[in-house]
Amino acid sequence: MKPDSDKKGQLTVGKDSRITKVGSFLRKYKLDEFPQFLNVLFGQMSIVGPRPEVKEFVDLYTEEQLEILQVKPGITDLASLEYFEENALLGRAEDPRKTYIEEIMPAKIKLNKKYLENPTIGNDLKIMWRTVVRIMFQ
Repeated sequence: MKPDSDKKGQLTVGKDSRITKVGSFLRKYKLDEFPQFLNVLFGQMSIVGPRPEVKEFVDLYTEEQLEILQVKPGITDLASLEYFEENALLGRAEDPRKTYIEEIMPAKIKLNKKYLENPTIGNDLKIMWRTVVRIMFQ
């Protein structure tokens, strides 16, 4: 992204003017997530787990929703697969922030809670495989 992009909002919507051409390529193929593997190596993240959320939106969580913050965040999860095209979806929304808060965020939280009900190695492997396939064949 271009310098100071965070001052213009946290959501990336459609053909966001803050994204550089290189950044657009990196985001398309999820290569912008690669540095997070360092966080995995340092034990700060896991490969599979609820994706980190921006504080602005975490502040809107209910007490029950905050439960998903009790586990290490991950690079990929069920919500990442379900909302792989979130950027385009928000780009079509009349009010992207409202759409995110009222529709996407609750659905992502529900998917994360579903994952946390059965966090097995088998499920993690399925999610990792689905992520690789989704990136390769988008």
